[in-house]
Amino acid sequence: MLVALGLASFGVIMVASASIDFAAQVYGDPWYFVKRHLIFLLLAMVCGFLVYSLPVDVWNRSAILLLLVGMGLLVAVLIPGVGKSVNGAQRWFSLGPISVQASEVAKFCFIIFFASFLARRIGEFQTRWSAFFKLIGILGAFVLLLLLEPDFGSAVVLCITAGAMMFMAGVPIIRFILLTLSGVVGLAILAVLSPYRWQRLVTFLDPWADQFSSGYQLVQSLIAFGRGEWLGLGLGNSLQKLFFLPEAHTDFIFAIIAEEFGLLGAVSIVAAFCVLVWRIFLIARAGSDNQRPFIAFSAVGIGVMLAAQAFINMGVASGLLPTKGLTLPFVSAGGSSLIICCCFIALLLRMQVECRTSNAEVEA
Repeated sequence: MLVALGLASFGVIMVASASIDFAAQVYGDPWYFVKRHLIFLLLAMVCGFLVYSLPVDVWNRSAILLLLVGMGLLVAVLIPGVGKSVNGAQRWFSLGPISVQASEVAKFCFIIFFASFLARRIGEFQTRWSAFFKLIGILGAFVLLLLLEPDFGSAVVLCITAGAMMFMAGVPIIRFILLTLSGVVGLAILAVLSPYRWQRLVTFLDPWADQFSSGYQLVQSLIAFGRGEWLGLGLGNSLQKLFFLPEAHTDFIFAIIAEEFGLLGAVSIVAAFCVLVWRIFLIARAGSDNQRPFIAFSAVGIGVMLAAQAFINMGVASGLLPTKGLTLPFVSAGGSSLIICCCFIALLLRMQVECRTSNAEVEA
């Protein structure tokens, strides 16, 4: 909880630093994005409290309902007039002054269902192909709906998360290898056949070859990293946020962190996520020790999802990975992502409390 609160608090500071000039120019209010971010942070805390107040068994019993909700949202967002299109991607619902990203809610629903299915039918899953193909079919449906938006980044994160959960559930190694190879080949084919995704791959390999067009964003991000050097330019002193680096307060906020706080600041953020994921895996271990498989699988899924999303976001900003539109959990401006991340932390805290209560009862 302390690490999550630290990241969220630091996120408020960085959203302010990265967006003030852009917000003043575009919206006439330098604090426009900061106000929105604080409102979403308040909503995230309220949602987190509601999630924490429900026993873990309630979430386990609601798995089928959440599956239907998640898939229903992914279908509804594709309907013209229902979903909102931004920059050619139809991923959002408009709820008055705010927008909700369907894929973020679907991630929460997916992890709960997947963990519940594995917990209830782990024996069947380990021995029968039928249970294995059921999960693959559901995963495939989610991935297909995400690709139709299109949201390739979320589809990749979902595949990584599902693979980790199935590996923990003891899927036979042959099936796991076949699943991994199929996923890698499938995603590679999608990347090659899609012109804009192929262009991103080409640009990723040599962004400087087209630095004023398709490689512009990555080049500006790399310049931010280079300017940061060891200790950075200082909070608020970034130059790349001054209309050079697009999406500086959302997808590329890590580049601004590197510019203003240098290598030390960037490594500190990486370390914070490592500690967060490590603590989440300890909750998974406690769930396994207490014979609570739903807790174990859910915690692993949440930990891997947060780790994968953070790794991809930071990898994209630093030029390690091709460009993908994923936020940095707890830090980037992005209301839906912030709310769901806080819900994940609240659910983990509830799981930890119940595991400790079980231990206390056993010792008594």
